[in-house]
Amino acid sequence: MKWEDFVDLTAHLPAIETELLLAGKPQGSALKVQVSRWVKAGRLIQLKRGIYVLAQRYRKTGIYEPYIASLLIRPSYISLEKALEFHGLIPEAVPVYTSVTTKRQGKFRNKLGVFVYRHVKRSLFWGYESVTVNNQVAFIASAEKALLDLFYLNGLKIPDGYIEELRLMNTEKIDLARLKEYAKRFGKPGMLVVAAALEGHIKSSGRG
Repeated sequence: MKWEDFVDLTAHLPAIETELLLAGKPQGSALKVQVSRWVKAGRLIQLKRGIYVLAQRYRKTGIYEPYIASLLIRPSYISLEKALEFHGLIPEAVPVYTSVTTKRQGKFRNKLGVFVYRHVKRSLFWGYESVTVNNQVAFIASAEKALLDLFYLNGLKIPDGYIEELRLMNTEKIDLARLKEYAKRFGKPGMLVVAAALEGHIKSSGRG
C-alpha cells in the first residue's frame, strides 16, 4: 500500500489498530513491514504494539487522550488523581493518565503521554461512565469511585493530613450517600472508615 493511500484510509481515525485494519487482507504481512518503516520515518507514532497514530501533520482529527487511555488496555477506565482532575475536584493538572483494569497492571510512555494501569479484581470494576469527545469514547470513574479507588489502591490507612493534602474543591459534586454506598460495595471495613473520613472532611470544610 502506498503511503498516500494509507493516509486516505486512516486520516480521520484518532488511532489505528493494525489488527482491525489488516483483518481479512492477504497483503497483511507486507503492510506490517511498511508500518514499521513508516514508524522509523516519523510518519506514524507507535503507542503500543498494534496501535498507532498518524504524525500530527497527517491527521484530520484531534486526539482525545482519555480515549487513548481506554484503548491501550481494555477493559479499563480512568480513575484516581486523573479522574479527580476531570471532575474538577483537585486544583492540579495531573500529567499521568492512571486507569483501573481487570488485566495486568502496566505502563506506556509515548508521545501522547504517560498511561499507567492498576489492577483490580472483577468485582471492583464498576463506578465509571462513558464520555464522548470528537466521537471518541473514553471511560472515567465517577467522583466517588475515583476517591475510593485512590485509597483502595494506595493502601487503606489514612495518614494524618493526607485528606487535607488532596486539597479537595467543588465538593458539592460528591454525592455523600453514593460515596458510602460505594464504600460498602468494596466489602472491606476499611473502606467504610475512608468514606466516613472523607465525609467528615467535606462537611467540616464548609459543606453542610
